[in-house]
Amino acid sequence: MKETGILNRNLAKLLAAQGHQDQMMVCDAGFAIPDGATVVDLSLKKNLPLIDEVLEELKLHYSIEKIIMAEETKKISPSKFDTVHEILGRKIEVETITHAKLKELSRRVKFIIRTGDFTAYSNVLLVSGSGGRWYVENSEG
Repeated sequence: MKETGILNRNLAKLLAAQGHQDQMMVCDAGFAIPDGATVVDLSLKKNLPLIDEVLEELKLHYSIEKIIMAEETKKISPSKFDTVHEILGRKIEVETITHAKLKELSRRVKFIIRTGDFTAYSNVLLVSGSGGRWYVENSEG
């Protein structure tokens, strides 16, 4: 029986299928999830779980090359914007786009994790990367 790591079997399966530069999204409770999207709904009640908690666990098992967030997050919920960047790592590139554009991009992600977060504009699109686990013989090449 699996007792460590991500225990949600649907989420574990979707994460295992991700490759370099594939995209997924972690969204708040109110995000307009596109019809037909593959969704892992983790929401239990208001603010449970928070996006922060989900990202803390994801970063242990999933390598991220780039974060895409809405400009509105930075303006309306700046502490959430900073927290996400801090959790995932300050060295990771953060691209900001309009919320409307983020909703458009959400139609093309491989899957979406819905949280119970009620912080306005707490939606994060993650672009998978190769991470620091890869053996590199010559990093200057």
